[in-house]
Amino acid sequence: MIELNLDESQEKIKVLVLSDHPMSPSGVGTQTRYVIEALIRTGKFSVIALGGAVKHHSYEPVRTEEFGDDLVIYPVDGYGTQDMVRSLIQGEKPDIMWIMTDPRFWGWLWEIENEVRAFMPIVYYHVWDNYPYPYFNKPYYESNDAIATISKVTDNIVREVAPDVMCKHIPHAVDEEYQKLPDELVKDFKVNALEKICDWKNENRVLFFWNNRNARRKMSGSVLWWFKEFLDEVGHDKASLIMHTDPKDVHGQDLEIMSDHLGLNDGQLILSTDKVSSKILSLLYNAADCTINISDAEGFGLATLESLSCETPVIVNMTGGLQFQVTDGEEWFGVGIEPSSKAVIGSQGVPWIYEDRVCKEDFIAALKKIFNMSTEEREELGKKGRAHVDNNFSFEEFKENWINFMLEIHEEFGSWDTRKNYKSWKSLEVK
Repeated sequence: MIELNLDESQEKIKVLVLSDHPMSPSGVGTQTRYVIEALIRTGKFSVIALGGAVKHHSYEPVRTEEFGDDLVIYPVDGYGTQDMVRSLIQGEKPDIMWIMTDPRFWGWLWEIENEVRAFMPIVYYHVWDNYPYPYFNKPYYESNDAIATISKVTDNIVREVAPDVMCKHIPHAVDEEYQKLPDELVKDFKVNALEKICDWKNENRVLFFWNNRNARRKMSGSVLWWFKEFLDEVGHDKASLIMHTDPKDVHGQDLEIMSDHLGLNDGQLILSTDKVSSKILSLLYNAADCTINISDAEGFGLATLESLSCETPVIVNMTGGLQFQVTDGEEWFGVGIEPSSKAVIGSQGVPWIYEDRVCKEDFIAALKKIFNMSTEEREELGKKGRAHVDNNFSFEEFKENWINFMLEIHEEFGSWDTRKNYKSWKSLEVK
């Protein structure tokens, strides 16, 4: 439990946030908003945010009705620039810089970390998808005063690669909008609203749900192609797949052409393409019998946590953060598929990382396992999954952890006139 001394005469701790726009629907944007709101509601913090990674109609600063001057969002292209950061530091004099998303987006910022950290600590909320240990990330990690890690895999990686950097494990969480809903409400949604959204036919089918970006690593094409082969075995009138995504995403496959080729035009595939509220998304999870994510690289996988929070079991690849959602080491909350191959792939920026692929046979076997369960068995899995979320991914604990961590950072490292525990230089022995 957090005990806060809300002395209104005490100046608020000002946090400069660089991340996805906190009002955007992306996983990064959603988690950023959760952290910002938790901090501001204590009365101890105010936030200036550079809201990036989305297209903007205007670049004027934005304030919300709820938070007023305690939250000012500056829309930016990308994630900002060095000059923007320099200007905000001198103009706003923030006490902490908080950044989130993949390290490949922050090279430009860490190039000037000596300028930033002279005045304030940098806190990085970080995820890394897989092993082998990315020792090439060491200089990036050491450019921060503290790192919060999203998954157990990431936590182990940071502690091995950069053991001298302050580190705390704070997994993602989802708010209470994602929960088990009354049966009558879900039934009405399937019969009425769902049909309007995505041509749902009110048939007694097992309903699988896939909620991801249509991108290469998300395996969207494999999911669709193999689902058709699954239907060939169990019957095309026995199950359906909702894919909540953009079927024409330039980073993915054309799912409409693929579904036409496969003959999935009689209710077997339902494409949900509109951006929907978390309330509607929660209804989709509740309507589904199972949620699928077999990405070959997935640092966390927010959609499966949302699904479990709604008491809907999951089928996942046992990689990254997904493996810690489907099981707690003893109980299972769906089906975990062990990768059939672990290829070491990479690029100029990421010299090596495992790419975990599942095979068709294991995926179809997982679909069949869920398909052959009774409704009661799936409901029991879902209840256990919700308990797992409450015990290990609590939204209240997520907020408390972030509040306490940021207060600790401010106390430990200070800012401006109270800045401590940072040197912009180091001494080396020359032989």
